[in-house]
Amino acid sequence: MVQIIDYSPDLQPYFEKINKAWVQKYFSLEPFDIEQLLNPQEIILNKGGAIIFAKEGEEIIGTVGLSKSAEGIFEMIKMAVIPQAQGRKVGQLLATSILDKAKTMGAKKVVLYSNTKLEAALNLYRKFGFKETPPECGKYGRCDIKMEIDL
Repeated sequence: MVQIIDYSPDLQPYFEKINKAWVQKYFSLEPFDIEQLLNPQEIILNKGGAIIFAKEGEEIIGTVGLSKSAEGIFEMIKMAVIPQAQGRKVGQLLATSILDKAKTMGAKKVVLYSNTKLEAALNLYRKFGFKETPPECGKYGRCDIKMEIDL
């Protein structure tokens, strides 16, 4: 059974490893990635964000975070699931859990940035009600689509 657990400092290596593997499979790491992955406490959590993990038995199999953009607005970041657990609705569980957490944190809107070649991810986001919106130019090198959902 898959459980959702909150970030704790001992989980930082999993946050880094799972995300690095995912990003490097499709893209290359950008400076902001490295900063977030090495220092999630300072860069994400201390600024009002959150990180959760999917855990099966003793194994961490996925993760996702929320970065606070402004009052009531959060960005869903760093969603990744290990290859062995893909196709088992772990991403769906993570998305449900992080959107629920966003609501408890006072979010009125959650945005995300992705890439149009990641069809499975985009289909998942659409299933949750995320809608396309024009992206700001150059926020992230690999992103060519921005989506948002009102909570």
